[in-house]
Amino acid sequence: IDGFLRLLAHRYKNKLDVKAEEFIGYTLDGVERMRYLIKDLLEYSKVGMKGLNIMPVDCAFVVEKAVSNLQAAIDGTGAIVTHDRLPTVMADVSQMSRLFQNLIGNAIKFHDENPLRIHVSAQRGDGAWFFSVLYNGIGIDPEQAERIFVIFQRLHTREEYPGTGIGLAICKRIVERHCGTIWVESEPGKGSSFCFTIPDREEMKYEE
Repeated sequence: IDGFLRLLAHRYKNKLDVKAEEFIGYTLDGVERMRYLIKDLLEYSKVGMKGLNIMPVDCAFVVEKAVSNLQAAIDGTGAIVTHDRLPTVMADVSQMSRLFQNLIGNAIKFHDENPLRIHVSAQRGDGAWFFSVLYNGIGIDPEQAERIFVIFQRLHTREEYPGTGIGLAICKRIVERHCGTIWVESEPGKGSSFCFTIPDREEMKYEE
């Protein structure tokens, strides 16, 4: 669809009226959104399809890799990403990479006019590591705190903030497959802290 539309737009450039060119533009925009939707749906489905490859995962390394992957977006917003000393946990390294990348990317997307600061921390609790991705963004109404982890649920229009509404649903699925929980602590205008747990026991029976 994308290829034929672009061919049509190129071949008949200046031969169609303004309305027709506008329609082509709308359709190309829809195709682009569909491309991202399909990509995210595939990512969401993959989280539950494969068995977990559990191994020691250096979370500091995973966070630094996520930051490297997001460097263009970080440079574009002037964000500063920092982290405390992070533990090594028993987990699936590819899914942990996706988890941190989605959470840091989410923080970058929902920043406000203030200089963006993102900080990742972890502390040991009762049988689990408690992680936090804290940032000073636009914040979330506490009444919407559970809704944001549901697939396709968005709190803002695409014009305000781009996206498919799948990123946080992927995060929830990853954490739950590792027998953990995920939640957000936030207030509008006061930033957000996305928190999740990863069990601190090698003998934990992970979901297959």
